[in-house]
Amino acid sequence: MITRFAPSPTGPLHLGHAFSALTAFDLAQAAGGTFLLRMDDIDRVRSKPEYEEMAFEDLAWLGLSWPEPVLRQSRSGGRFRAALAQLDALDLIYPCSCSRADIAAAAGAPQEGVPEFGPDGRIYPGTCRGRPISDMKPDDAIRLNMAEAMQRGPLPSFYETGPEKPGRHALDPKLMVQGVGDVVVARKGQAAAYHLCVVVDDTAQNISLVTRGMDLFDATPIHVLLAHLLEVPIPYYHHHRLIRDEAGKRLAKRDDARAIQKYREDGASPQDIRALVGL
Repeated sequence: MITRFAPSPTGPLHLGHAFSALTAFDLAQAAGGTFLLRMDDIDRVRSKPEYEEMAFEDLAWLGLSWPEPVLRQSRSGGRFRAALAQLDALDLIYPCSCSRADIAAAAGAPQEGVPEFGPDGRIYPGTCRGRPISDMKPDDAIRLNMAEAMQRGPLPSFYETGPEKPGRHALDPKLMVQGVGDVVVARKGQAAAYHLCVVVDDTAQNISLVTRGMDLFDATPIHVLLAHLLEVPIPYYHHHRLIRDEAGKRLAKRDDARAIQKYREDGASPQDIRALVGL
């Protein structure tokens, strides 16, 4: 079994990160498997070397260890371009010049019973869907034509080992088209976007169990579909509970008061952190 923790070095790690990393590490230890660390630093504007170094220090202090070298998403450009070329060969991607304001304006009033937002944000209304990749402009994003992608069957399923929704899950074509839509697979100025990055890098690292928060469960069918289209293995998934603040809100990078470094500076021990997150 191979699993991983893949933070973005865009801020200090907090208690939620500690819980996710410790959960992945513990699962690997229990299975006699391997725990990997990966830096999801595709956003070169927000990713900072000081946050990466801080993450290494925090995770080592928690008692985690991992094989070197650490894979960095920013160095996977060749793999991302190859994956986009595969999707292009299947005629499943297209360039998109729409801004968020354009998408909001074009979406209009949603139909009754049809969701307005999905795991990729506001569901794209398909404004640029007819454009070929040959029409790509420097400021364009690249989207997946979901309706076409869902025709490339037989459709896969995935197995969840987490506590909230364990068992086998099938992809729902109607939900994928109406409730997810044409997701972004490459953003302006980046080799790829999150959904494609995570599938390509998990494949490159032979990840057999994806360990991450329950907030990403609804995005998992996107990743399973991309793996299916790229003809790569579909891993098992383990979506764990989220660490929340007193108001019940999921912790975010801006929650510096709950940064692991601050707990370290205040004299906490790694066991104190485990206790704080319920391990």
